[in-house]
Parts: sequence; C-alpha cells; structure tokens
Amino acid sequence: MKTLIIIPAYNEGKNIERVVSNIKENCPRYDYLVVNDGSRDDTEALCVKNGYHFVSHPVNLGLAAAVQTGMLYAYHNGYDAAIQFDGDGQHDPRFIEKMTAEIENGNNIVIGSRFVDEKKPKSLRMLGSNLIQLAIKITTGKTLKDPTSGMRMFDKKMIKKLALAADLGPEPDTVALLVRGGAKFSEIQVEMHDRVAGESYLNLSNSINYMMRMFVSILILQWLRKG
Repeated sequence: MKTLIIIPAYNEGKNIERVVSNIKENCPRYDYLVVNDGSRDDTEALCVKNGYHFVSHPVNLGLAAAVQTGMLYAYHNGYDAAIQFDGDGQHDPRFIEKMTAEIENGNNIVIGSRFVDEKKPKSLRMLGSNLIQLAIKITTGKTLKDPTSGMRMFDKKMIKKLALAADLGPEPDTVALLVRGGAKFSEIQVEMHDRVAGESYLNLSNSINYMMRMFVSILILQWLRKG
C-alpha cells in the first residue's frame, strides 16, 4: 500500500530533524512530506540542508491548510493512504504499520488512540475530550475513545474528500462528519511522547476554547455541512 506521512511543521526547527530521522529509521518503506507552514525559524533551512521531501507555504496558514496541502499532494500522486503526523515529536512512527494494516482491513479512518487499553486521566483537558466523545456518540452513534488525537490515517476515498473540500480540517468535528456520512473507522493503542522542544499553542485557555468549539461544531454546526 502506497502511504504518505504528512508532517505539518510550524517553527519546528528544534524538532524536525529528530522527527524525520525517527520516521526514516522506523518506517523506511513509507514516503513522507514535510509541510513547512511559513515557519519563521530555521525549519525550512534544515529541510533544505538535509535534503528532506518538503513544500513550503509563503506565510503561516494554519494546521488545516498544512494538512490539506499534504492531502492534495497525496491525492495528485495516487497514494492509497495518508497519515497526519505531528512535527513536534509527540507521535511515534512505530505504530504506523499497525494503522496501515487497519486501512488494509477496510477501514476508511484509523485513529492512533491513547485510550483503547488505557484509562483517561482525570483533568480539565480530558473533561473536554469526554465532552467531544459524547457529542460524537450522540450524532453518529459511534464511540471514539480518543477524539482529539492528531495521529489520524485516511484511506484513498478520504484523501480525496480532505484534499478537495475547503471546510474539512484535521479536527474531531471533521472525523465525526465523515463517520456520520458512512466512513468506517477503528482505533489502535499508541504511545504519545511529551514535546521535547518548542512550545505548543494549546495552553489552558486555548484548550478550553478548542474543546468548546469542537463540541458546538459536532452537535450543531455539522448538520449544515456535507461530508
């Protein structure tokens, strides 16, 4: 199966070499594409220096646009599957093979989940995750144990949808919309690592805002969208 690893990267100069090296070591048969999203640091320079496969946005367009660029690349180059893979080192490429197997078994979407075999810790962020999980259950009838995981693999059919639709960003509400439209999904247990360098934009206030936005989108706004 021809699979593309999409690595959105914004100001990941302190992480990108480690991330790509880890992918090359653990997934040598997979292609990858770094999408440099208008970084202001040396992310692009490091991609050039190391001969990485990459494309660059001239300005920062955001995660949704970076992932869509990767999906467009996958669509136009005939990939059978594509995985969204963080450029900060939190995702572990050792689990990509298992996710690919789930696609080969007929799933349209595979989520790298922290909570298939593990229980969610009790925290404000996990409360938000539980609310999103509830919203997805109400609107689709399906239980997604780790709806906020950013480690998501999509098959050829989903690649086309994500590449060509401007309103299908890489978020839980899009996954819910696709599932409600008939997409088959599965989750596999993965390990997530702490960010080693750089800063995440998801501080406490941003996390709360994000969770509430997803909750409202899944429960209300997605009925106005087409999957």
